[in-house]
Amino acid sequence: MTADAPHPTTPVRATDRPGDASPFALGLLLRRAHWRAATVMTEALRPLGIELRHFAVLIVLVDRGPTVQRDLAAATGTDKAGIMRVVDDLERKGLAIRKSVPGDRRARAVEITPQGLELFDAAHVAAEPLAVRLVAGLEPGDSEQLTDLLTRFAHPADKGA
Repeated sequence: MTADAPHPTTPVRATDRPGDASPFALGLLLRRAHWRAATVMTEALRPLGIELRHFAVLIVLVDRGPTVQRDLAAATGTDKAGIMRVVDDLERKGLAIRKSVPGDRRARAVEITPQGLELFDAAHVAAEPLAVRLVAGLEPGDSEQLTDLLTRFAHPADKGA
């Protein structure tokens, strides 16, 4: 081998440490950020007797109104069996009900109940101080900037719409 011959380069490997330059760095940071945020939000929901998977469905129901289960599954990133279990849980707790869809004997729309709406509002009150604690280490304005960046990242199709 001569001095002019190129040396094979060592690939950049993911480390999951701050400053990681691997192609996986962004995904790893998002995973870690999700874990931190989910831990905090789980803490807020625990006294209310629900989990994040339940709250995710309640968010969709509040946002969209009555929603068929297949659309709930798509909106929450849950499979068909998983969404059925979550809706079963919500029904058992009196937070949501299934109703027939006119014109489609097989489809069931899920609707939030007044009790579900009360819990939804209570969850926001419970989460507020924990959300403040979650971003306490950021500089003024950083939280808004982070929210803006993550929104644009998570919803790229909405950019031009």
